[in-house]
Amino acid sequence: MICNPLRREMWTVEENNEEELIRRLKRGDYNAFCRIYDLYAKCLYAYSLQYIKQAEDAEEIVQDVFVNLWNRRDTFRQEQTLRALLFIMAKHLLINAYRAQVNQPVYEDYLNYQDRLSVEDTRYRMEYSDFLKKFDSALATLVPTQQKVVRLSRLQQWSNKEIAQHLQLSEQTVKNQLSLGMKKLREVFDKLLCLPVFMLIH
Repeated sequence: MICNPLRREMWTVEENNEEELIRRLKRGDYNAFCRIYDLYAKCLYAYSLQYIKQAEDAEEIVQDVFVNLWNRRDTFRQEQTLRALLFIMAKHLLINAYRAQVNQPVYEDYLNYQDRLSVEDTRYRMEYSDFLKKFDSALATLVPTQQKVVRLSRLQQWSNKEIAQHLQLSEQTVKNQLSLGMKKLREVFDKLLCLPVFMLIH
């Protein structure tokens, strides 16, 4: 258990203030840490469960987020928001958990796509396997050079230097083609995100 109830004190009004919680956390205040846990553990668990499906694995992700939060508490900047910080940590842990099973860059694209959907957009959420199919279909719409560069970069995880040598292009050309290709792919998924709007209009 991350937070021991026997060590908790009564919460004060100030402990619901994010800036105050961060200040206390940075000073090593266990009570503030537990308050943060109470505020965010459930939503982090729900977020993790969307992707890994197993309750025990989702719980482990949440536990690891808060262990990292406590261990790195003195490195956080005051202007950081707790919610954004905790969800970024969860996302990185999810990617690391699936590193051996999925293509890391594309899985990160998948998480980013899911994050951009609102809670109400459940109709447009998709499993990772479905996302891969749409990713591959979108990839086929790119011009040949962009398609090759994106495949080597996102699917095979080659560096720009390796791609440049393989395709006999300059590294700058590879960088430009990758940027253009990824922009095109994002436009394809943006159309998916806009579908509910068009349905309401028409």
